[in-house]
Amino acid sequence: MTSDPHHACDHPHHDTAALHDHADHDDHDHADGDGHSHGFGFGHQHVHAPTSFGAAFAIGIALNTAYVAGEALWGVWAHSMSLLADAGHNLSDVLGLAGAWLAQVLATRPSSARFTYGLRRSTILSALANATILLLVTGGIVWESVLRLFSHEMVQGEIISWVALVGIAVNAVTALLFMKGASSDLNIRGAFLHMAADAVMAFSVVIAGLLISFTGYTIIDPIMSLIVSASIVIGTWSLLRRSLDLALDAVPAGIDPDAVQTALLSVEGVSGLHHLHIWAMSTTETALTVHLLCDPTHPVSPDRIIARAAALLRTQFDIAHPTFQLETQPAVCDTHQPCC
Repeated sequence: MTSDPHHACDHPHHDTAALHDHADHDDHDHADGDGHSHGFGFGHQHVHAPTSFGAAFAIGIALNTAYVAGEALWGVWAHSMSLLADAGHNLSDVLGLAGAWLAQVLATRPSSARFTYGLRRSTILSALANATILLLVTGGIVWESVLRLFSHEMVQGEIISWVALVGIAVNAVTALLFMKGASSDLNIRGAFLHMAADAVMAFSVVIAGLLISFTGYTIIDPIMSLIVSASIVIGTWSLLRRSLDLALDAVPAGIDPDAVQTALLSVEGVSGLHHLHIWAMSTTETALTVHLLCDPTHPVSPDRIIARAAALLRTQFDIAHPTFQLETQPAVCDTHQPCC
């Protein structure tokens, strides 16, 4: 039985009061001084969208797409597997930038009657698809590189170095485009670190080209391509694992469920909790639902409990989409354990 939320803690004969703190509801309620609104038991947390980096994403994707095409063509012409491997890695840059841009765009899309959470989860599916494709492409490069270890293809070291040198410039310029937001936006920080690391990787290909030019040992080319491919697999495996976790509604990396539970139990007026669930709505947004056991003798109002719990989750765990249900009677399960 659902009670009036403003009296949920005052009448123990009422079982539950469902209280939500979402940014997705309409704006018919009136906000209080803490940034939460109250009406029909719903408190809304208004989250401001991050600064748009649309121009930076567009420039970065254009630069890297042009470079990938040019590097792949030169790699085929120069018979260089290291250039082709690096082109495959730079393709991950394009996909990564596109995915990050898509996440920003989808985060601003409104929900609908059919898609009540909007299209946020498509960013997770995109990451999963990108990881799968990149692993398949890298597998083909590794196979060809192994074959090259036992052949003696002529490789032009000078071309390898010059093309990779252009890659250093492209990746460095793209990284600079995201430097401004790297300290305040994790999504932008990921793009910045990816591009900065790729500038360093392009430098390793320059070294490989120079070594081939001075030593004449063409085997350096497939060896370097294997090294680059290994780095792609390491980075992509992490992306694949995390995207699979998010697709299966796992708790996002960096959030400790036990710490969340402890924090919620520290809220004044909360004596227990159960049915704690934490999952990713997108690659940048986290949601939570929980049943909180409310002490009916405590003077703290349901509105204050919700406001304090929502503020705590937002500031300590960056969880911006919590939903709370207040209860005045213990559940059948242990109230200090998340149960189904």
